[in-house]
Amino acid sequence: MSLRRVRVRFAPSPTGPLHMGGVRTALYSYLFAKKHGGDFLLRIEDTDQTRFVPGAEQYIIDSLKWCGIAPNEGVGFGDGPHAPYRQSERKPMYRQYAEQLVRDGYAYLAFDTAEEMDALRKVAEANKQTFAYDSSSRLHLRNSLTMTQEAVEAAIAAGENYVIRLKVPRDEEIRFTDLIRGEVKFNSNVVDDKVLLKGDGMPTYHLAHIVDDYLMEITHAIRGEEWLPSAPGHILTYRYLGWEDQMPAYAHLPLLLKPDGNGKLSKRDGDRLGFPVFPMDWSDPSSGELSSGYKERGYLPEAFVNMLAFLGWNPGTEQEIFSLEELAAAFHIEQVQHAGAKFDPEKAKWFNEQHLRQLDAGIIAHSLRAQVAEQFGLSADDAKLSDAYLTKAVELLKPRVQFENEMPRVGSYLFEAPKEFDQAVIDKKWKPDYIPFFEALKDTFAAASAQDEASIKLQFEETCAAHHLKPGEVLQLLRIFVSGQSGGVDLFGMLALLGASECANRLTAAMEHAVKKA
Repeated sequence: MSLRRVRVRFAPSPTGPLHMGGVRTALYSYLFAKKHGGDFLLRIEDTDQTRFVPGAEQYIIDSLKWCGIAPNEGVGFGDGPHAPYRQSERKPMYRQYAEQLVRDGYAYLAFDTAEEMDALRKVAEANKQTFAYDSSSRLHLRNSLTMTQEAVEAAIAAGENYVIRLKVPRDEEIRFTDLIRGEVKFNSNVVDDKVLLKGDGMPTYHLAHIVDDYLMEITHAIRGEEWLPSAPGHILTYRYLGWEDQMPAYAHLPLLLKPDGNGKLSKRDGDRLGFPVFPMDWSDPSSGELSSGYKERGYLPEAFVNMLAFLGWNPGTEQEIFSLEELAAAFHIEQVQHAGAKFDPEKAKWFNEQHLRQLDAGIIAHSLRAQVAEQFGLSADDAKLSDAYLTKAVELLKPRVQFENEMPRVGSYLFEAPKEFDQAVIDKKWKPDYIPFFEALKDTFAAASAQDEASIKLQFEETCAAHHLKPGEVLQLLRIFVSGQSGGVDLFGMLALLGASECANRLTAAMEHAVKKA
């Protein structure tokens, strides 16, 4: 572990909505920083202005806030000593480092036009090859390595467009230690000469993130597996700039895979496979196409984060349900797996169900009040909208749902009398001999003063005994007569919540309508 203060960054590009894989990268960075008492910052890497999407930056900020993994400095979270945090605002500082590399012989100017590059790629494709601008091809192309100094100066004076490319050596082994994968080796012959500075003076990722990480004193860089092939060029750049001793430790995360394990879970899979891949709803500013998010689907942020943490990481214990604070305490980057992590949408629902059960019923009740009032047409002073009633209803419904917003639908019978009954079960279970029992139970409920669960259960059992019936013979019928359904929340908890008099009224209605059909 570095003796420097741990500083970790999340550095997305504002090219569209933040994919859940990107959120996982942010989460692991956040957990690592918190684990080691360090800093977590947000940097927006917007050097590719052609791919900039309006609203994407704010979406990133809002998503991190919803997830509860807010950086302690960065875009949208307050300036620190290394502001600004948008690369487009840092543009003037990058050229000096690119030119330093040229002066030191570690980079060069390339004047090849886009048309010339396209022609080279087409020739390679025709020969079933892949063109690469590298140590084997650069001496055959138009750059400052093949041109005379006079020709280079003349081209610049004439206003010819050029880029600055890294000069990767030939036949050299490049190695580094990845925090997840251990020692990684590359032969420089498979590493291309990355563009560091584009013709418009804007840096590419391959230069900008290195300069920024160095100047922002980043100690650990946690990023996706797709950047692993670029790592050798990044290591060389650190070395050539003289910053190798300050290079952050790299950790390349495994891919998130589709539920069947076949391929990377991409942004295009959102909704197409029946589940969201974004933390929040996203409306494409160009097409207007809406992609759904976990927030609007009813997922709790704690559950979403808990689920993401387990996509590639395992604490080595049987515990699966963690708060964010518990995740930070348990997290070790070395425990992240190498192989791709298969996403299971049903497991995601399970995580939400577990976190919902841990959530305070009063908080849920407050959140649901407006929805219940609107759905069932209840006035503001209706007893069913009281804190006590709603809280008890939530407690009964928690074990029966996976999402908070399912509660009014699943527990509709707690807010309005049933209009339909499970007639198939009534036809199977009903006996005319039960009429005296239910008439007596109705009268008992109507006259009852005690409304608590124990009292109502005792009234039911005593009435069964008086009519020589076993409780199991009529228990399900009682549930159906009161709720309309053959299954649901705890029966006597429901009866106590509704109150004996309401139960008596519902028994009367059921005897008049449902039983006549049996």
